[in-house]
Amino acid sequence: MGSKPKLALALLLAILGIAAGGGTAHADGAPSGADIQVAQTLGARELTVIIRRVDVTPSPLRVDVVTHRGTAPGTLHLSVAADGVVTAKADVVLGAEPGVYAGNLRVGKPGPWELSLSDGTSPAATIPFIVPARVVPPWEKAAYGGFVAAGAFLLLALIVGLRARRTAFALVPAGGAVAAIAVAVTGALLSASTPPPPAPGSQLDPTFDNVTDPYANARLSTVDYSRPPVNLAVRAERGELRLGLTDGATGRPADDLLVHDNALVHLVVVSPSGRMSHLHPVRVGPGDYRVGLADPEAGTYAVAAELVRRGGGVQLVRSTVDMTGAAAPAPEPAGAGPRTVDGTPVDLTISPGPPATITAHFRTHDLQPWLGMLGHLIIAGPITGPVGESAAKAPTWAHVHAMIPPVAGQLDRPDETVAAYGPDVGFTYTFSAPGRYRIWLQAERDYRVLTIPAVVDVPANGAGR
Repeated sequence: MGSKPKLALALLLAILGIAAGGGTAHADGAPSGADIQVAQTLGARELTVIIRRVDVTPSPLRVDVVTHRGTAPGTLHLSVAADGVVTAKADVVLGAEPGVYAGNLRVGKPGPWELSLSDGTSPAATIPFIVPARVVPPWEKAAYGGFVAAGAFLLLALIVGLRARRTAFALVPAGGAVAAIAVAVTGALLSASTPPPPAPGSQLDPTFDNVTDPYANARLSTVDYSRPPVNLAVRAERGELRLGLTDGATGRPADDLLVHDNALVHLVVVSPSGRMSHLHPVRVGPGDYRVGLADPEAGTYAVAAELVRRGGGVQLVRSTVDMTGAAAPAPEPAGAGPRTVDGTPVDLTISPGPPATITAHFRTHDLQPWLGMLGHLIIAGPITGPVGESAAKAPTWAHVHAMIPPVAGQLDRPDETVAAYGPDVGFTYTFSAPGRYRIWLQAERDYRVLTIPAVVDVPANGAGR
């Protein structure tokens, strides 16, 4: 073999080696998606809707509906829509036993979608969700494009080196190959250090354009990161609560809520005598949420809505609403000690602290996650007088979580089908002032959400200030 072919072959092997090494660099890209769990109080049913992740489109979309103990059987009508156009429908038949019931739909393109659920009698719920796109970042395109160009230039250099009378002519395409390699290496280095653009859906209002190409006009928007709190207006009408959420600056409907702890809105309603309901209103339109309240008492209810607005963080907004009804008042709850809740024995221990420790001992190892957590604790106080009115005015209103114990190698949080936790569900909290507090501890077992009301008397030396 002559000197020119040997030189060209050596150069080819060198560049291929560089390309092979550079090809192992990992570049940032759009996420492939994850399961979305959304709690919905649809009529008299408390459901958890799980929208399974979609990696490519067009693709089937699986929707699992988790029912709880006491949920009436029936048929749910599902549909998905993009740009207001319904593209697929399916029915899910709910049985008498609690568990998971599946429906199958289809999505045709990446971008913002809406899932609609209806039982034929209650207002239909609409759940916004994002179907992600597989996006190649510009620097990744530069990296792979550079290596392809380098290979083409090298092939041209090999041909010129073999056919030209002077070997120096081969240096021109060889120089192009070197330049292409420089571009490729620069792109590979940038892929590891350049942050991704704001994510449509969680940081920016999603559109079909910015979901499919988040790098187009990518910039941090001051508007999306400084949205004001929402205003909450609550009214009772025909046995249901209607929530109006509006922007605190413009007064327009707030239609940018995110799924937070497996719900769009966590609504805590406390009756005049202290009966607590943890509900999840359905979205029936922009800023319009509704939820039924079965068997109400007459009097003033305290209402607290916990939500996350895109660019606004977690917000807790409170109000009151007057209800008419004939339900008997709830009895005064006990403090610490053993009791039975819906057939499950539980022993509640309370240490005022500070910090206070509140633990429910369930004596069983089959507790299930609910709303992504092992347990929930609602705190309102100090309470003086009727609970509903006092809770609405209470200086302290808190929602505390007991986290699911982490498991090595487990990336996704387990859903309600996993009954493997317990026996203890514990919370740590520091009360800000002495006085009498109402607390409600919640955990799930056998697809039934157990609610344990209690009274905590916090002495002056048990408060945090």
